[in-house]
Amino acid sequence: MSCDMQIEKEITKQMVDEAVAYLAKLLPGADTAVVLGSGLGALTELLEDSFSIPFADIPHFPQTTVQGHKSTLYAGYLNKQPLFILGGRLHYYEGCSLSQVVFPIRLLAGLGVKKLILTNAAGGVNTAFTAGSLMLIRDHINFMGANPLIGPNTDEWGPRFPDMSHAYHEGLAKTALLAAKKLDITLHEGVYVAFSGPSFETPAEIRLARLMGADAVGMSTVPEVIAARHLGLSVLAISCISNAAAGILNAELNHLEVLEAGKHASAQFCSLLEAILLKITGVALS
Repeated sequence: MSCDMQIEKEITKQMVDEAVAYLAKLLPGADTAVVLGSGLGALTELLEDSFSIPFADIPHFPQTTVQGHKSTLYAGYLNKQPLFILGGRLHYYEGCSLSQVVFPIRLLAGLGVKKLILTNAAGGVNTAFTAGSLMLIRDHINFMGANPLIGPNTDEWGPRFPDMSHAYHEGLAKTALLAAKKLDITLHEGVYVAFSGPSFETPAEIRLARLMGADAVGMSTVPEVIAARHLGLSVLAISCISNAAAGILNAELNHLEVLEAGKHASAQFCSLLEAILLKITGVALS
């Protein structure tokens, strides 16, 4: 089912439970999951004894239509620890409702995931960032004009008014910074602002974002963080800066540039994610 179809626009708990029941028969449980952004699919190659399921085979799972997203759920082991990887995500601009966008997060929680690592490709608002830089998201600004929790609250998922004071888990953030330091990888820290897209932001919008304290801009991640925190998951998020945002450099923006930056940064990014995963799944960094 593609997001632009009118059926099943709103995802119910029953739909999530049906998808969980389907996958629970096929996959081992896992405490940790990773969502991969544009051009960052190489991490799946680290999995051992891996098993993949196309999103299309999972009940009620909308399919992403964006180039660079594999639309596949991977399950396997990293150093004998079970791990789920979503090789792509859904976006509001594809015509999805936000309940569809966060369906994968609710599905992962239903499968037992407690720690969620989100990655994305983002435009650099902070002028100190260059293409290929990595940024640990410390906080976010939601400029998408919507929230995945709008509508009737499902009490089994979380409270009506979830606290977002600590949207990003401090312990996981410290683990990421330690891993980056040991690998001699520069990991910037900053604030991510989410716009709905799919048009890239205007120079005026980027100036506004900078005035508000944003360091990077993108079209994803924030709805997933909100849904994850509503469910009680611990969240770590890292952006790969694919380009300077509009108005910073005298250059036009395009999605191919985003994909290429992801490819160039993928080796370093995968090394960092592997080190983080080994640490949070109980394997000490050397």
